[in-house]
Amino acid sequence: MSDDVFFWFILIGFAAQIVDGTMGMAYGVISNSAMIAIGMPPAHASANVHAAEMFTTAASGVSHALAKNVDWSVFWRLAVFGSIGAIAGALIVSLVHTELIRPFIAAYLFCMGIVVIVKGLRPVSSHVQIKRVGVLGLCGGMADTIGGGGWGPVVASSLIAKGGDPGKMVGTVNLAEFFVTVAASISFLAVLGPSFGKAALGLLVGGVIAAPIAAWAVGRFPKKWLTLGVGCAICLISLYNLHRSIF
Repeated sequence: MSDDVFFWFILIGFAAQIVDGTMGMAYGVISNSAMIAIGMPPAHASANVHAAEMFTTAASGVSHALAKNVDWSVFWRLAVFGSIGAIAGALIVSLVHTELIRPFIAAYLFCMGIVVIVKGLRPVSSHVQIKRVGVLGLCGGMADTIGGGGWGPVVASSLIAKGGDPGKMVGTVNLAEFFVTVAASISFLAVLGPSFGKAALGLLVGGVIAAPIAAWAVGRFPKKWLTLGVGCAICLISLYNLHRSIF
């Protein structure tokens, strides 16, 4: 891997962490969309994103646990079923031919961009009652691994829409995400071998550099417009990836 390519991974990790640190989501979606845009196969992109996220989600999850922002009854169901979904998703994205799955990944990420935009326009985006947290975790884990991101926007939004306390639901989802990323990373390692390394390191380095900047920036920018801007950027990148995969 050339130094120029490694620099791009650092830049992607930096940008993704700036967004995630200021609005609490979209690290995986942004990283995966950008990595696919520069030519990385979907399975390898998702593997590298989840390898880097093991460290970021661990730090975030522990912080929320210490701050007592975790609903433990919801957490265990999300962690267990989310991990199962992550393993299933890793197998699907790893075993299906890259060119066949690339358009579907691009379409999924475009939908995640729409979810982000809707959250910007209307923080509580749905009033659908999700009765089974386990099913939500299973679907969220599978979708997150296949698409390289989306656990936060999908799972947290659904739990908050169900009526859960926003602070505790975000903390619970963040802590559960650590176990989802570990399950995904182990699955990718088993199926693909050591397919992640410098790319994951680049994402991690960029994220570490951006973390204090994002912490400083929180509250200094209109969250609504930042959310809308990120959602639009994800949609545009996904449309570009969709165009490339079809034409």
